[in-house]
Amino acid sequence: MGQDHHHGHDNSHHDHDHGGHGHAHGPGGHSHAPKDFGRAFAIGVGLNFAFVLVEVGAGLWSGSLALLADAGHNLSDVLGLLLAWGATVLARSAPTSRRTYGLRKVTILASLANAVLLLVAVGVIASEAVRRFADPAEVATGPVMIVAAIGVAINTATALMFMKGHDDLNVRGAFLHMAADAGVSLAVVVGAALIAVTGLLWIDPALSLLIAAVIVLGTWGLLRDSVDLALDAAPKGVDVEAVRTWLSGRPGVTEVHDLHIWAMSTTETALTAHVMRPVNDDGDGFLHETCEALAKKFGIGHATLQVEVGCAEPCRLAPAHAV
Repeated sequence: MGQDHHHGHDNSHHDHDHGGHGHAHGPGGHSHAPKDFGRAFAIGVGLNFAFVLVEVGAGLWSGSLALLADAGHNLSDVLGLLLAWGATVLARSAPTSRRTYGLRKVTILASLANAVLLLVAVGVIASEAVRRFADPAEVATGPVMIVAAIGVAINTATALMFMKGHDDLNVRGAFLHMAADAGVSLAVVVGAALIAVTGLLWIDPALSLLIAAVIVLGTWGLLRDSVDLALDAAPKGVDVEAVRTWLSGRPGVTEVHDLHIWAMSTTETALTAHVMRPVNDDGDGFLHETCEALAKKFGIGHATLQVEVGCAEPCRLAPAHAV
């Protein structure tokens, strides 16, 4: 756990007596590892890919752009599910001498790729919808409603399999995609019914633009959160100042600096910090209790603390702007 020793952090800048340089996994540390959604991913990929083939065939036969747009969206979700599935498998890879954290961060890259993939699909759908306004096409509304209704059932069932993974951004992305697909398929059913009743062909491209808007709204939060984690921002839900205040209030601590909190993966959070503690005669106990409490209170399961007990010079990492 912690070690009592004298350690020069950087002798070219300053000399410190360090009462301990400790690292610990609290009781919640490993519980945040990616859960096994392998079965859910396999079923989701199989069902949705089969449905994409059905939608493409029905969309081409019926002339429904809305159905083809939904098929494109579903195909992007199949690729997204494959990305997310692959990421959860790779995240379990053991650390190596080169990749000392293993491949945990691939889950963040997968969620980012998922968001980008969806936005590309939006561009294609919107472009074709605009073209269809100028050149409306007949739509076989009966088959469209039947196929889209099947889509509602498949996407709802798939989404339900990922409901328990909301604490994992990667799995949350899969859930949001499937839930959005269920809503989009329902909109296609309603749109086809309206065309059948009114005969207004512009409803089909208008519905396609609505689908594109739904995808953008559902993807924006995922894109923002994924970019933040890729840039090593503190995970959403972790209040950095609250963590700093809590650490500063620990027994014997007079100052906290060089505090960094970032995501090792979509489910694991890491922290490093220097804590000034002039009297550190219980160093190992202090480190153990602090790291376990960080896991319980803030969900930070991978904490490394460097205790500074005295300084010949101020720590060069003490200024707020230093990284």
